[in-house]
Amino acid sequence: MTAPLIDPFMRAITYLRVSVTDRCDFRCVYCMAENMQFLPKKELLTLEELDRMCSTFINLGVEKLRITGGEPLVRRGILQFFEAMSRHLDSGALKELTLTTNGSQLEKYASALYAAGVRRVNISLDTLDEDKFARVTRWGRLPQVLRGIDAAQSAGLRVKINTVALKGFNEDEIFTLTRWCAERDMDLTWIEVMPMGDLGGEDRIGQYWALSELRETLAQEYTLVDLSERTGGPARYVQLVETGQKIGFITPLTHNFCESCNRVRLTCTGELFMCLGQEDNADLRSALRASEDDSVLEAAIREAITHKPKGHDFDYSRQEIKGQMTRHMSHTGG
Repeated sequence: MTAPLIDPFMRAITYLRVSVTDRCDFRCVYCMAENMQFLPKKELLTLEELDRMCSTFINLGVEKLRITGGEPLVRRGILQFFEAMSRHLDSGALKELTLTTNGSQLEKYASALYAAGVRRVNISLDTLDEDKFARVTRWGRLPQVLRGIDAAQSAGLRVKINTVALKGFNEDEIFTLTRWCAERDMDLTWIEVMPMGDLGGEDRIGQYWALSELRETLAQEYTLVDLSERTGGPARYVQLVETGQKIGFITPLTHNFCESCNRVRLTCTGELFMCLGQEDNADLRSALRASEDDSVLEAAIREAITHKPKGHDFDYSRQEIKGQMTRHMSHTGG
């Protein structure tokens, strides 16, 4: 049972993204419906179960663990989980422990996260305009997020800003966001909006802004040099010669990045999704709870990986949505 996890297309699975909660203190228009029905807490894996689940994946060769949500830092007691995972960093089995967050709780947790071994955080931020921020998140509180970014940098965390490209919303901020990140020595990654869940009337097609267009706009002011480096995720990077900063592009629609996919996603209820853009999943919670012997869980994980598909089916061509998922992004993990 010590053989690495290899999918049917000979891709080694070394990256696990774990959603620790489907709850969030924002209601971003591309991620959630305004009036969300969250999972009953009794359906969530306990922190102890999350520890056992993640530890089993690490024993099977996972080297990068990204904690997501919802908003992971609103989960009660979540810092204990990070502290527990740090033992795998100390042993060398885990190469990186990190998280994606909306930044709202970082003012409180940044120093403790650094102490637990976290060195990088991805912070979701789609606009620097306070009114627009209130519209896109539905709840607002941009100053709180900006204080969280300050706290993260002060604690020694390397910050990357993740921005969802939304047509007619933040197109006019491409250079503002680029300069702001450069001034703060932060990298910036743009993400194409993905068809995840029913958003209660939000216009998916209207939201979609192809990153090929964004890149062309960026090239009007900066010299872009393609980089070969990867951070374990789907982003492709360029360097801006004038500032030296990295700009990432996550393009599930204009460029399918599935050929190098090394990751799977675990939900807060123990479902393993082998692909963000497919509905197939495996119930690992049952295997976890069926026996205290980890071999049962290991066998379930290995079986699940044999069903990892070649790629997703996201498509916005012909002005209609193809491959839309029924679940919200907050369920699978951002």
